Amino acid sequence: MEDRAPEDDQGNILEFRLPDLGEGLADAELVSWSVGVGDTVQLNQTIADVETAKAVVSLPSPFSGTVIELLARPGETVAVGAPLIRVRNDLAGAQEGANGRTSVLVGYGPEDETVSRRRKRVAEPIPPQESSAAEPVESGMARAAATPGARKLAKELGIDLWYVAGSGPDGAVTVEDVRGAVPVSQPRAAPTRTDGPAAPPTPSVTDPNAGIIRPATREERTPISGIRKRTAAAMVASARTIPQASTFVTIDFTASMELLDHLRTTKSFEGLTLTPLALVTKSVLAALAEYPGINAFWDEANQQIVTKHYVNLGIAVATERGLLVPNLKEAQALSLRDLCREIGWLAETARSGSATPTDLRGGTFTITNVGVFGVDAGVPLVNPGEAAILCLGSIRKRPWVFRDELAIRWVTTIGISFDHRMIDGELAARFLATVAGLLEDPLTLLGRM
Repeated sequence: MEDRAPEDDQGNILEFRLPDLGEGLADAELVSWSVGVGDTVQLNQTIADVETAKAVVSLPSPFSGTVIELLARPGETVAVGAPLIRVRNDLAGAQEGANGRTSVLVGYGPEDETVSRRRKRVAEPIPPQESSAAEPVESGMARAAATPGARKLAKELGIDLWYVAGSGPDGAVTVEDVRGAVPVSQPRAAPTRTDGPAAPPTPSVTDPNAGIIRPATREERTPISGIRKRTAAAMVASARTIPQASTFVTIDFTASMELLDHLRTTKSFEGLTLTPLALVTKSVLAALAEYPGINAFWDEANQQIVTKHYVNLGIAVATERGLLVPNLKEAQALSLRDLCREIGWLAETARSGSATPTDLRGGTFTITNVGVFGVDAGVPLVNPGEAAILCLGSIRKRPWVFRDELAIRWVTTIGISFDHRMIDGELAARFLATVAGLLEDPLTLLGRM
């Protein structure tokens, strides 16, 4: 890169390489630099933001010194272990992890599954910092998750792995996926004219009558990268590898709305945002305890159905960078008050870009709430690595037959999409009917808490 300062032979040149950000990620996209050439950095000072397949992560400096070279540009994809920045440190004794060593970044490495999976947080969390975003330079540089054999075969056949849906663990591309793949041609940038002066930009077309300036071009192309690209790959893998079915039920939500109104006036929920989603979540957790076969996934590699006896409950969140599904660790142990607090915190961190890979991995069941957009129902795709996803529609006042009389009641539709390899229609229907029953008569939740 051009961003380089003359090196001082008498100085101690330290090189920081992209660390292992956890969950087997092979690379990350550089979003932005927080420092420039000639700047002085301190130990643990944030030097850059990078975007993984799951989240934007801030990288702290493992040493102090003066920046002499930036080795990547915003938008570039950097492999784990590749150099990012060089710093001149006139003081010896840089921390371990410098001079070419790649270590696990603190807070983003593999979790110890023997300990509690839930992060401890204070009652009033500090609002996370907003991360910046940058347009990518070359989206095709990213490295898709794949087995070594699949990479070798893809290279021989000239297939871009990003255009192959993976059926392996965590959506990894396998040899069989590559063999069955059909290469998709990638759009190429228009050639740059070099044999003469550059053509002037095409002016916008102005409508003299309305005074509205319209763009000269009728189409706009946006590079697919970052979370949007990874989400697309996961959804293709879901549609291709999981035989999915769905079922729905429309319910009288009036009793739940009345309970929520009452709880909001109590001291226990003072200062908390109590939403219908929190009560739906509590009902889902109670139903999962009764039907653990819903909280499972199909392990294709080992030909096993893996039933989880803990619930990492994913909550789908729409963000500016795409759809994220952070999950509540050990959600089965959370009270309704805890769920109110945690759901709000989860959505806030996802939208601000501060959700970590740990927040976004390991989900066992997901809830998506399309009702917030005024949509009555939806058919979501099951997340790879899970068995089912529940969709909550809008909650509206509608005519409803109540006690053999027509009345105006709060009504909503809930649905479930499920992996039909391990969940048959009866199990899915019983689970959904249980959730519906708990929401129509929420006081019955007291016996399941």
